[in-house]
Amino acid sequence: MNEPNQNEPAGLHKEAAPTSEELWNEDTYAAWTSRFGTPVEAAEKLLRDPAGKLYPLNTYLGEVKGRRIMNLMGSNGMKAVALGLLGAEVTVADFSEANARYAGELAQAAGVQLDYIVSDVLELPEAHLNGSYDTVFAEMGIVHYFTDLAPFMATAYRLLAPGGTFVLRDFHPVTTKLISSKGSTAKVRKHKVSGDYFDTALEEKQVSYSKYMPSSGGASEADKPNVVYWRRWTLGELVTAAAASGLVIKELVEEPNLSSDVYDKGIPKTFTLVAVKR
Repeated sequence: MNEPNQNEPAGLHKEAAPTSEELWNEDTYAAWTSRFGTPVEAAEKLLRDPAGKLYPLNTYLGEVKGRRIMNLMGSNGMKAVALGLLGAEVTVADFSEANARYAGELAQAAGVQLDYIVSDVLELPEAHLNGSYDTVFAEMGIVHYFTDLAPFMATAYRLLAPGGTFVLRDFHPVTTKLISSKGSTAKVRKHKVSGDYFDTALEEKQVSYSKYMPSSGGASEADKPNVVYWRRWTLGELVTAAAASGLVIKELVEEPNLSSDVYDKGIPKTFTLVAVKR
């Protein structure tokens, strides 16, 4: 954007004001920079240990060198670039121009090729829905954005080559739907069953990266498209939707808290669903 004319009173610039989408994209890019550093700085970290960035997802992906992989809703490209560094041919599909910008710069800094499709994942170009991917994966905070799981699972099925693997890793619904926690140390950590596991209502939420976003001097928060609506799915609904798409369930792994703390010991925090296309 050009600098304003210093002789004009503030607010009388002849340029159109930036749209809420433009402001949102700028804030998104700034959020990732705040969280991970510039793409160059983030690439330097990835280059030191790309496999480490994929843990524990790499347990389910297996050998990736030479494989064609699609990362649905791949956001800022961290996992995709890590896979590229390990020799995979990776494509990301995500609706955000700002995510694509950060991911593209990250890939360039890391010296890997990355194909990034800016699109709603349910409206991908037909050229990609030809069953040519060895692996399709989505992870951590993805499925709650869909109010109907059938189109999402059908997309994964169409992307996969025969024998290809679909990997979905996300937050466990016992944690997201049922249990609330208070306290920050093991001695005072308290868990309470306060939710309704079978609730089907949509929830209004801020986008996941909002906490990393800088304060904006532009449009008000109410004018910016940072609000989304979530549908929290049960584990049974997720498995059933995957099977109904034609995918064959290979394994469902329920995982504890994998971080170094033990505050949530004994409570499932994440799950990984692995399915194959016959």
